[in-house]
Amino acid sequence: MKRVEVFKLEKVNYKYAGKINALNSINLTIKNKDSLSILGSNGSGKSTLLKLLDCLIFADSGEFKAFGRSINENIINDDSEFQMFFRRRVGFVFQNSEAQLFCPTVLEEVQFGPAQLEIEKNEIEKRVNDVIEILNIKDLKYRAPYSLSEGEKKKVAIASVLSINPEVLLMDEPTNGLDPKTREWLIDFLIELKGTSKTLVIATQDLELAEMVTQRGVVLGEDHLIARDGKLSEIVRDYNFLKKVNLIGNGLKSVL
Repeated sequence: MKRVEVFKLEKVNYKYAGKINALNSINLTIKNKDSLSILGSNGSGKSTLLKLLDCLIFADSGEFKAFGRSINENIINDDSEFQMFFRRRVGFVFQNSEAQLFCPTVLEEVQFGPAQLEIEKNEIEKRVNDVIEILNIKDLKYRAPYSLSEGEKKKVAIASVLSINPEVLLMDEPTNGLDPKTREWLIDFLIELKGTSKTLVIATQDLELAEMVTQRGVVLGEDHLIARDGKLSEIVRDYNFLKKVNLIGNGLKSVL
């Protein structure tokens, strides 16, 4: 079966405050069931690109299409039908879990997303129970998110997104701040997720994570251009290239 385009960017540019370059002439196509890592050094534009894919920010120039439709700020803000369509299909796990968690309890946090999308009450209850079971956070249901450890917060943030059952999962630096045990759990979880019908897009500098859970790599250079788009297994072993884009230091090789 032919895979369909989820996102398509053509010559997309973005500047913060209209002055600071973040993305330069980005050409990128992401299809359903893709598993993709966006790689790059600090400040290369990885998080900016994820925010653009999630329609949290909008291109200054160029064209961005999502699910076959050209996207701009007016469409997302004014077309409530498409906005609902989009938000049911795309979920975003932030780098900083605390920025994503705001409800009084974990249970309410996991319920919040689907409740905003006009999903039936019985279906919400089923999804919430399933996600809480899958992520093994049943003991946290009535805890306040702010009282949790970093690893627990990350699990709750992921649960709050998975409860909407998105077709596309965007994750920004998912292993940042995690202890080794939670990092190992997250990698195993994402490997399982890769085997489903979901589209997975991760922004990371963690080359080990990238190769273990995704197949394709898109590398942003320090000039905010796409420096490479190809097989992850080849990218992480091209040490000269990795040094050039500041993903590893001189004298170091990939961790793999």
